[in-house]
Amino acid sequence: MADVKFGVFVWPIPLDQAQRVEELGFDSLWVSEHMLFYVPTFDAITVLAAFAARTQRILLGSAVLLLPLRHPTVVAKEVASLDIISDGRIILGVGVGGEFPGEFVACGVPVKERGRRTDEGIEVMRKLWSESGVNHEGRFFRLENANMQPKPVQKPSPPIWVAGRSEAAIKRTARLGDGYMPYLFSPERYRDSLQKVSAFAQQYGRDPSAIEAGLYQFICLADTYEEARQRANRDLSIRYNQPFDRIVDRYCVLGPPDQCVERLAQYVEAGVRHFILVPIPSPSGLAADLETYAGEVLPKVRARA
Repeated sequence: MADVKFGVFVWPIPLDQAQRVEELGFDSLWVSEHMLFYVPTFDAITVLAAFAARTQRILLGSAVLLLPLRHPTVVAKEVASLDIISDGRIILGVGVGGEFPGEFVACGVPVKERGRRTDEGIEVMRKLWSESGVNHEGRFFRLENANMQPKPVQKPSPPIWVAGRSEAAIKRTARLGDGYMPYLFSPERYRDSLQKVSAFAQQYGRDPSAIEAGLYQFICLADTYEEARQRANRDLSIRYNQPFDRIVDRYCVLGPPDQCVERLAQYVEAGVRHFILVPIPSPSGLAADLETYAGEVLPKVRARA
């Protein structure tokens, strides 16, 4: 029987609901960030610190932090501090971004360097979290006898999950990641990509079972499938500044609770072991939807896993 975990991504930021998310039995709580974007966004590190102060048990993650826009030494310090404040509950989800080039211009980072900066950044952070007197001479970053203290609670480091839909993200996960977190995937594509992660991990001399199989999954609850479809299409078309009407059925979990259970079960069969559910709120509001997910969806999926 598969051990399936459920996290929830919250946006806009309902700080007053963080404790309720924990009480409802979710396994993790996630936030995202952009420096600039089509819709308002917050800084992930700041919000995670606020969540850490309001919760006791639940894992706290970024889905995602745009690593190429930040210096890895600064991120390493921030995440180590978060890990200590939260008593070892941080998951650092990282992505390369690129869908909003203006934020790269604003941060002075060439968008074409984002993949290589992310790879080197992950290596730098892991060294700072686990070693003393770190020396590093890379293409983008340089360290000289660097000793970052205090170290994170989680040893050898907080887990790093790699997000993305590309072959490069698959290889980055296999080589450097503790978790895989794609988005806008069908169950079929997820299965195929997870198999590629496993194959590449073996080539890199890593144990594929050590890589957590995550998925960033949009979900929309409604009385009917069509109602959920219309709301999800409207929301995601605005959020991503592109039409979703031809792909919303393929990539979103839609409908009343029982239909959501059926679709999520297909993802479990494809290999997902940790969902980051991204609710598109119903007219009842996010708080009411979370109650429904916790009471009528998650237990049934877990029972079938």
